[in-house]
Amino acid sequence: MTEEQVILVDENDVQIGLMPKMEAHEKAVLHRAFSVFIFNKNNELMLQQRALDKYHSPGLWTNTCCSHQRDGESNLSAGKRRLFEEMGFVTELKETTSFIYKAPFDNGLTEHELDHILIGSYDGVPEPNEKEVGGWKWMNLEAVKLDVVAQPEIYTEWFKIIFDKFYNFLKQD
Repeated sequence: MTEEQVILVDENDVQIGLMPKMEAHEKAVLHRAFSVFIFNKNNELMLQQRALDKYHSPGLWTNTCCSHQRDGESNLSAGKRRLFEEMGFVTELKETTSFIYKAPFDNGLTEHELDHILIGSYDGVPEPNEKEVGGWKWMNLEAVKLDVVAQPEIYTEWFKIIFDKFYNFLKQD
C-alpha cells in the first residue's frame, strides 16, 4: 500500500504540490487539512480520544475527527469520508473558516497545516474505528473550555489552538 499523500499549499490555500504524509510532517511543510466538529441537539460537542497507537498525540482528546484531503477531493467530501472512517457515521457538514497553525511534537514531527473547520450535527451513537479512536464523549462547550485550561496536557495541540481562536465562533453556531 502506498503512503497517503497530502496536498501542499501556500498561505492562500493554493495547491502547489503533493508529498507523502510522513515526509510533510518530518519537514514541517504547509499542507491542507480539516477538522470536523459535530454537535448534538443539546449543543454538546462530540470529542474523540485518539487511539493509543497513533503516531502522534496518542490517547489525547480532540475534536470529532480530523485528517487530510486527498488530491482532487473537496473539503466537505473529505470531512464526510473521514468522519465515517473514524466515527462510523455520516452527516451533513458545512465549511466555516480556516486558519494556519504549526505545532511541533515530541517525536520530531510537526503539524504545519492550513486547517479547514467543518461543522455538523448528529444525535446518534457513533461506531468508532478502534484503530483510530480510543474513546468518545459529548461535552458542552463551556465544560470543554474549562477543562482545556485545567488539563491542557490531555488535549491535542491543534484542538487547543482551534478552541482558543474559535471558541466564540463555535459557541454561536
